[in-house]
Order: sequence, then C-alpha cells, then structure tokens
Amino acid sequence: MLKALRFSGWPLLAGVLVALLIIQRYPEWVGLPSLDVNLQQAPQTKAVQQGPVSYADAVTTAAPAVVNLYTTKVINKPSHPLFEDPQFRRFFGDNSPKQKRMESSLGSGVIMSPEGYILTNNHVTSGADQIVVALKDGRETLARVIGSDPETDLAVLKIDLKNLPAITIGRSDSIRIGDVALAIGNPFGVGQTVTMGIISATGRNQLGLNNYEDFIQTDAAINPGNSGGALVDANGNLTGINTAIFSKSGGSQGIGFAIPVKLAMEVMKSIIEHGQVIRGWLGIEVQPLTQELAESFGLSGRPGIVVAGIFRDGPAQKAGLQLGDVILSIDGEPAGDGRRSMNQVARIKPTDKVTIQVMRNGKELKLTAEIGLRPPPAPVVLKEEQ
Repeated sequence: MLKALRFSGWPLLAGVLVALLIIQRYPEWVGLPSLDVNLQQAPQTKAVQQGPVSYADAVTTAAPAVVNLYTTKVINKPSHPLFEDPQFRRFFGDNSPKQKRMESSLGSGVIMSPEGYILTNNHVTSGADQIVVALKDGRETLARVIGSDPETDLAVLKIDLKNLPAITIGRSDSIRIGDVALAIGNPFGVGQTVTMGIISATGRNQLGLNNYEDFIQTDAAINPGNSGGALVDANGNLTGINTAIFSKSGGSQGIGFAIPVKLAMEVMKSIIEHGQVIRGWLGIEVQPLTQELAESFGLSGRPGIVVAGIFRDGPAQKAGLQLGDVILSIDGEPAGDGRRSMNQVARIKPTDKVTIQVMRNGKELKLTAEIGLRPPPAPVVLKEEQ
C-alpha cells in the first residue's frame, strides 16, 4: 500500500510544477494581472548619457591650431661688486663693462584665423625682444605683436604663413559645471601636451589676477608653459584661453583658470581694429555698500555702491556725481557689486549716454552721464637689474 502511494504521488507533483510554470508565464489565464501590464505601469528608468571612451577626435580637431611660443629678451647681467666701488669709479669713471644675457621663457598660443592671428597671454609676450612660434606640423616662424591688453592679460600676435589651421570657436557662455574640458599647451617645454578635467566653476572673479576677471575654473592640469594655450570642449571647440593656476608649489594642484573665449574674441577684435581695447569709463572709484553704511543711508536691503573717488573733469564729475553718493543702478541694472558695475560700464561704447540712479542725503536722483574712453593703465616701471 505504501509503495502504491509513493508511485501515485509523482504524477501529482509533476502536475503542480507544470501548473506553477504556466501561472508564472501566463498569469492572465488564472485571473492574475499580466506581467506586460506591470512593466508598462512601472516607472521607466532614466537613460544615462555615456561619454565617449576617447577624446582623440577632439584633440585631432584642436591641437594643430595650438602653437608653442619661445620668447627671448636681453637683460643686464649683474656686474662684479668691484665695478660699483667708489674708488674704482674715481679712476675709471662709469665706463665699466656692461654684461648682458639672454633670458628665454615658454608659453602657448592659439591660431584664431587662417590669416595668422594668434591669441596668447600678455604675461607670456610682455617685454619680449623676439617671439618664435612653433607649429605642431614642425614649421617655425617669428611673430610680431599686434597689441596687448594687460587688464585682461591677453595679447594678439601675427604670423605670415600659408595654410594655417585655425581653431573652431565654441560658446563659453553655454558651458556648464561638470562639462569635460581639455587643456592643450606646452608645459615645461616638453612639447604639446593634452590634459583632461571638468569645468569646476564659471564666473570666477575677485582673484586679484586682472582688472577684468570672469574666469572659467577647471581641474584639467595646467602647468607653467600652458599659459596662452587652449581650453577646449569634448568636441574640440575653443572655450577659453588658459591663463593662471592656483598653486603653492608652482605646479598644477587642480585649480586652473581660463579667460572665456567670448571675452577673448572681443578683446582680439578691438585690438585688430583699433590697436587697443575700447572700453567705456565713468571716472569714479567705488567701494562696497556695507551693512553699516546701508543703515546710515537708510538703504537696508537695497543694493548699491558708494562713490569713493572722482576723477577731475571725468564723465562722472561732469554728470554731477559727488563723493559719498550711493549708486543704486546704471541704465536700470542694479549696482550691487562694484566690479560687475564697472565691467558693465566698460562694455558701453564711449560717447553713449547712461542713466545713473543715486541716493544723496536721503533723496533719490537720476543723473545722465556721457561715457568716456577708458585711459590705458599706467605702465608698470620695473627696476633695471644691475
């Protein structure tokens, strides 16, 4: 009897297993919801955009337009202390031999047009007696300086060669934090090098590097010699001109700064057309409106900047601005940040008129000023080496 029960149980077990498989595969046969319906009702997973496994195409596009710069200048070599001795000069006068030596430095540049215009940093070419441009294809030539703008640390060079590869211009105003960035240049003179990182921040200012600052920050390695080189996107389009690093050791520590290509193009066009950068000027010095000053002026919660200095016979003085006035807005733009407001003025064409809203002695006034031409910065006088 026991054997008969064991034998008859196998068909029953097999039937149960088959039934479970059918229910799992076709649940709707027994009144259960369809698996397809559940999948359709389930929230869809957001597709993750994958980046390319190689940026070789971007480098191939941009690298030929990035050049190496070798600058040289002649400086006086320190003379022997004997020549400075008063007794020596008494007998031999000031006709002591003057020794000179050549000093060279390295940098990078970007070919911006087939006509041979090159953008680089002003600090790369400043004071140079000779600038040698070396192209990626092996050609070398001398460059001449068309003009420079120390206030943005940019310089425009010109070379005369045929079949020059010009870089493709990107849009620096549309980049986002997290975008891939490639830095191309000539660090330490080892030859053209490419490093990769991301855009770490945009609109960096108040770093004390230039008068006009609107830097792109990146962690792509930028080292000495990269100055003036290209910062490009993942497609090889130029987004900035590498200009500075934040470092305690002199090498890359993950914080580099580039001048946005939009600003660089504006400077280059102005230098080519006018020989200098044309900027608007009000002729004032401003300081922040601190909380204490705001309370004393009755301006708590309102943006403003305080007029701390006025240039004699400048546009501001002619318009009637006075020391201690609080500028609330310029042409309708709130004046909450002095640097941003002065940059706004700099972008206005000289001879154009602007409306300035100020607070004076508790009363709001509207003044009209005619923008002037910003005078060039005073040259920095360096002490000559002995």
